[in-house]
Amino acid sequence: PTRQIFGALALLAASAAAGGEGGSRLLAWREGQKKEKVAIIGSGNWGTAIAKVVGRNVLEKSGFDPEVRMYVYEEMVNGRKLSEIINKEHENVKYLKGVKLTDNVIADPDVSSAVKDATLLIFVMPHQFLGRLCPQIRGQHARGARACSLIKGIEFDANGPILISSLIKKQMGGMDVSVLMGANVAGEVAKDEFCESTVGYSKVAHGAVWRELFDCPTFRVNKIKDVAGVELCGALKNVVALGAGFCDGLGLGGNTKAAIIRVGLTETIQFCKMFYGGIKDEVRK
Repeated sequence: PTRQIFGALALLAASAAAGGEGGSRLLAWREGQKKEKVAIIGSGNWGTAIAKVVGRNVLEKSGFDPEVRMYVYEEMVNGRKLSEIINKEHENVKYLKGVKLTDNVIADPDVSSAVKDATLLIFVMPHQFLGRLCPQIRGQHARGARACSLIKGIEFDANGPILISSLIKKQMGGMDVSVLMGANVAGEVAKDEFCESTVGYSKVAHGAVWRELFDCPTFRVNKIKDVAGVELCGALKNVVALGAGFCDGLGLGGNTKAAIIRVGLTETIQFCKMFYGGIKDEVRK
């Protein structure tokens, strides 16, 4: 038994050092857990769409616990609890009607219960609720758990912008937080219309496991070691998109829209580099 234990530890160390997908799978073999257990905090249209992607992926890929728990803020829909509807009909009839979830996605109205023993926490909800929910989450997840923020937005204080991932990290006691950002419309993702996204990470092994969790043939995921760059571009691209939309509303031509998009992307990178070091130009590709 001792030889087997040391052999397993050696395999784990080698795989983690390699930073490959096999290593990311084995990284969960700690604290007595052999598989990564996923919890999703949030169940709006984007949360439900990513639940469809993740719910299917954990069934098709090794290294993940097959059950995915999704925290659902309890609401009544036509006299029925939303969580009960999701668990019985496998559909979020309020926020993503017409899209079926896999049976392994379990709606849970108790956030402490939803994250119980989870090693991977996906935050996908309005950031104003973080202050209320994070204290209920801390201590309920597995030791060494990691988080990924899918929340688009920026906070500000007297010193400048504050990343949502930084808010989560602080409120979760220093937990490592990656981000997933892209030009992703929830309804199109849920319908398996092709799109792509990017994971921004600070630790190679964590970036690998998040990519493996999210990536599938219709939702292609790239990764880069640049949390701030990915997160800020994910938020600021929406400002550029508004400008492009204004062009359509004002009846302006394609040249004007192209100029706004080009200048907008350039100024986005300038903004990122003004407030954060280590921003990589590749993040905008």
